[in-house]
Amino acid sequence: MELEERKSYLMICMADYLMYRWKKTLQEFLYLDSLYGILDYLILGYEPFHLTGDEGIAEEVEEFIRLQGGTI
Repeated sequence: MELEERKSYLMICMADYLMYRWKKTLQEFLYLDSLYGILDYLILGYEPFHLTGDEGIAEEVEEFIRLQGGTI
């Protein structure tokens, strides 16, 4: 699998996990993404994230949202 495919895979898996964790629908998740750039953040952080488990990545994303003044 090439790097771009691995990044896409991480985005898909984490989007699914975050929707489950936050109890959000796809529409709600996409709205949060439009506000906070969640998927872009996952791509930018791919290098450290691909070595981290789902829980650790989710905590990083939640902190990223809080730093922007957001809530989930």
